[in-house]
Amino acid sequence: MTGEKKKKKRLNRSILLAKKIIIKDGGSPQGMGEPSVYHAVVVIFLEFFAWGLLTTPVLTVLHETFPQHTFLMNGLIHGVKGLLSFLSAPLIGALSDVWGRKSFLLLTVFFTCAPIPLMKISPWWYFAVISMSGVFAVTFSVIFAYVADITAEHERSTAYGLVSATFAASLVTSPAIGAYLSVMYGDTLVVILATAIALLDICFILVAVPESLPEKMRPASWGAPISWEQADPFASLRKVGQDSTVLLICITVFLSYLPEAGQYSSFFLYLRQVIRFRSETVAAFIAVVGILSIVAQTLVLGILMRSIGNKNTILLGLGFQILQLAWYGFGSQPWMMWAAGAVAAMSSITFPAISAIVSRNADPDQQGVVQGMITGIRGLCNGLGPAFYGFIFYLFHVELTDLDTVDSQPSHTSSIIPGPPFLFGACSVLLSLLVALFIPEHSGPGVRPGGYKKYSNGAQGHSHSPPSSGAEGKEPLLDDSCV
Repeated sequence: MTGEKKKKKRLNRSILLAKKIIIKDGGSPQGMGEPSVYHAVVVIFLEFFAWGLLTTPVLTVLHETFPQHTFLMNGLIHGVKGLLSFLSAPLIGALSDVWGRKSFLLLTVFFTCAPIPLMKISPWWYFAVISMSGVFAVTFSVIFAYVADITAEHERSTAYGLVSATFAASLVTSPAIGAYLSVMYGDTLVVILATAIALLDICFILVAVPESLPEKMRPASWGAPISWEQADPFASLRKVGQDSTVLLICITVFLSYLPEAGQYSSFFLYLRQVIRFRSETVAAFIAVVGILSIVAQTLVLGILMRSIGNKNTILLGLGFQILQLAWYGFGSQPWMMWAAGAVAAMSSITFPAISAIVSRNADPDQQGVVQGMITGIRGLCNGLGPAFYGFIFYLFHVELTDLDTVDSQPSHTSSIIPGPPFLFGACSVLLSLLVALFIPEHSGPGVRPGGYKKYSNGAQGHSHSPPSSGAEGKEPLLDDSCV
């Protein structure tokens, strides 16, 4: 018993030390101005802009490190990362509900970007660290919780759309810039630039980002326990099953994001290997689809949410995704890829709409747990999706050849079905659409899934009543926004 007491005392001392390091005594938030959606937008933009620069160098390093079965190795690496993300996301979300968002934004961004400089130092260490970085690669979980803290329920879907559009915006120019710099000056300069942008993101969080979670919403003491029930991703999935609405939403997320994750990992290569796009054409394709996605996730999403409702917006987005994947699967001409890319931009409205409907079913002090659970499912898909696509490409004998000769060598895939994994993905999204049909059209404002209530043992027991939607700290610009 005395040994256990000593361990608890040491743990409490460590927690108090962490509190002094992360926030000022008294709990006063650091940062510039009041918390806003735009703080979250800048964090997301810088992180994914840095990774977007590495689109071309990553493919080169991957092929040089694993010349045989490149698709399969790519799937394995992302599989380990995705599995770790799935296991850690609920814990990160729960801890951010208690200790605040800023410290965990710093933690997730740092470890997500940590592998970047290793790309040129040691490729083997790069792939090892990128796999292990999945433990903290859950930035979207904390960002969505940050946004939920500072927005009212009716404006949350617009805010989520803005964050998702920023992700697309970060990929509008970064792959083209990275490809150009790689050709002109080599991959080393691109890696140095991406590392500098990642460091800028970390400095921005340290200096400019204020804490979004009010002090009164946190436990009275940092020694308040976080139950292992909150940290266990499988326990959270079991609790999801206690509420039919949340279960349907989670199944919808899994079935729709599984092919999307696989597509992200291999589509750049597919355009060059099968459709025989040149590097600059691929960069232009990413830019155009990114711009269209920004329009879809800001203007179009706001109009659809007001006119046809949350559920129908999700169904429409899933319908666009099915059409996009089928077009990618059967398309064999460049113009087909461009047309399918426009449809893919419209399908990007799905996840912001899903995040909005999920946030309405969670208590204000439980947003981190809920978004962490959804991000965990997406993390699992980020592991299974690339492996799924890589295995199907392998079965259909699609292998990576010398990238310098891609433009001149013919494709070795079937002329009837150039992209088999995309057709399997379309079937998965079709199942997702059928599941989404059973999501209730409306949920009462006081309805909370039973599973979420059990998460509040550590945080909610010490917290006060949540602030009203008109409380200070909300983002006023979203209230006045025409979208």
